[in-house]
Amino acid sequence: MEEIKRINRELVYKGKIVDFYKDTMAIPNGNVVFWDHLEHQGAAAVIPVLADGRIVLVRQLRNSVEKYTWEIPAGGLDGKDEPTIVAARRELAEETGFTTDEELEFLISIHTIVAYGNEKIDIYVAHGLKEGLQHLDEDEFLDVKAFTVDEIKEMIYSGKMTDAKTISAIMSYSDKYLK
Repeated sequence: MEEIKRINRELVYKGKIVDFYKDTMAIPNGNVVFWDHLEHQGAAAVIPVLADGRIVLVRQLRNSVEKYTWEIPAGGLDGKDEPTIVAARRELAEETGFTTDEELEFLISIHTIVAYGNEKIDIYVAHGLKEGLQHLDEDEFLDVKAFTVDEIKEMIYSGKMTDAKTISAIMSYSDKYLK
C-alpha cells in the first residue's frame, strides 16, 4: 500500500481550545489534496462514583451542538506536559465540588475526532468522594446531579445523551466494574 504524506501544515487560526491547520497532503494517485486538522493539547475526564454507586454528572450548554448535555467532568490539560491524572483531579473538584484522597484509577484513553483532530482524553474513576464547593471557570455554568448507571444507559439508548467521552466512559466502566 502506498503512503499518504503530509507536505505542509499551515496554521489558519489559533484558538482558545484548538488550533486549526490546513494540511497539504500527497496521496497515492499523485494528487495533492487539503485536509483539515484540529490540534488539541489533550484532556482528562473522571467518572465520580458515590458510595451508593451513583455517578455524578455535570450539565452544561454545549454551543456547538446547541443544547445542554449531561457529561462526566472533563477538561483540557494546562499544557501538553501536564499529567492527565492531575487534570482529572482538578476537573473533578472544579466542576463538581467533590474531592477524594484516594488514587484515581485509570480506565481508558479515547481519541474523540480521529478524522480531523488529535484530541485525546484519558478517563479515570474516582471513589471515596467528599463533598465540597465547585470552583468554576468564569465562563462555566454547570448543574451537578447523580444518576444510576442504568439511568445513564437509558439516556444513552434513548438518544438523550450523545457525548462520546461520557458514553465511552460509562459503557467501559459498566463492563469493567458491574459485571
